[in-house]
Amino acid sequence: MRIPVIAVLPSQEPLKDSAAAGLRQSGPTGLSGVTTPKGLVLDPTVNAVALGSATVESPSAATHSPDKSATFAVSGFFEADSPEAVPATADGRPLYANPQISPFLTCGGTPPVGSHLDVARKLDVAGLGGRGLDGSGVAIAIMDTGINLKYLNAKLGPGNQPLFDAGNSWTAPGSFIAPGAHPVDHGTMCAFDVLIAAPKATLLDFPILSSSAPGGSRVGQTLSVALSGFAQLLNFWAVAFAAGGGPKYRAFVVSNSWGIFHPSWDFPVGHPGRFIDNPNHPFNVIVATLARSGADIVFAAGNCGAQCADGRCQGNTTQTIMGSSALPDVLTLAGCDTNDDRVGYSSQGPSIAGMFPQKPDLTAYTHFSGSEAFGVGSADTGTSAACPVASGCVAALRTKLSPGAVPPANLFASLRSSARAVPGQVGWNGDYGFGIIDPLAVATAQGV
Repeated sequence: MRIPVIAVLPSQEPLKDSAAAGLRQSGPTGLSGVTTPKGLVLDPTVNAVALGSATVESPSAATHSPDKSATFAVSGFFEADSPEAVPATADGRPLYANPQISPFLTCGGTPPVGSHLDVARKLDVAGLGGRGLDGSGVAIAIMDTGINLKYLNAKLGPGNQPLFDAGNSWTAPGSFIAPGAHPVDHGTMCAFDVLIAAPKATLLDFPILSSSAPGGSRVGQTLSVALSGFAQLLNFWAVAFAAGGGPKYRAFVVSNSWGIFHPSWDFPVGHPGRFIDNPNHPFNVIVATLARSGADIVFAAGNCGAQCADGRCQGNTTQTIMGSSALPDVLTLAGCDTNDDRVGYSSQGPSIAGMFPQKPDLTAYTHFSGSEAFGVGSADTGTSAACPVASGCVAALRTKLSPGAVPPANLFASLRSSARAVPGQVGWNGDYGFGIIDPLAVATAQGV
């Protein structure tokens, strides 16, 4: 059988050309002429991605440009009897999992608790706005199913319509849908929710979960497509900055309301190519590189909480914060309702063994009436909503706190130390992290 994999290959001219074409969004090159290990069949619909040195220890954005990269990630298939039979290497070239990924949405039938106006009140968005912290000049990439800008404009109304940067958005290879014109779905919900705290931020559309990506719905929601999207982000933010051109925004926030629901979606335990507990998986390497280049990366914790786990969790409710959600370089969000009560589906820490254990970092609001992207009266739900709510808080703070002065790691540390503890909480716990996000407390602590 053909097992989806991500292989890491040494630099070759066809790989350089393919990666450069991907960054230009000029379509797949087909990867003809690439020397591959025995048993590996390349996916011609997905361009190569420059990985630099392909290790997480010392990521450097400058080495991720195609002409300088020592290694490249390619999407393909390996002939094996089962995922367990996929070797760690083929002809000495590492093979990594290319698992299915999915939006973190659950408990859709439960009525909402409060509205987005209550969320704005709890976050004191008015207080943030009074300090000029509204997201102006900050870009937020929505890594999801795509944004429907027409729906957002109608929902928010005249005078509140969001800023949108189609030119720096991303179109998945093989897709014919223009940025901002995707069906109303999970990504539109996330876009609405980031604007609660950062109404003047600029949205970027990165439909890494769109079923219009190459290969149809199954391949269009695998990690290799997300890897291509993140390569574009790195080029947009870090490579341009390293080359002296500089980005057009003062800060860049990346909102990710997706992940893996169960370890069975990945390679088996002990396989060196696994994603969910492997910091050196190519995707985790590129996430760490982008974060250490000054981008604020926010992830949802997941929806496998003990009290109301999503069915896709298959009954597993421990160590369910996995993959990139468990990296130390990202901010990971649990969820609570507008009464500050943890929602039962919110994944609990500690993270999966082998990754950073103290996740989630914080809790943000979810399960409120907001975008109504799934119908009138529906809730913006899951840690899928908590993540963009927090991303909006980060963007609001970035209005005046530049990544150069306050790097992402420092800002996230300030968010953790300023979080509002729930009654009885002392320090970190697996339900709320360090507490409920409080952007105004961070603004006060940072003097903005």
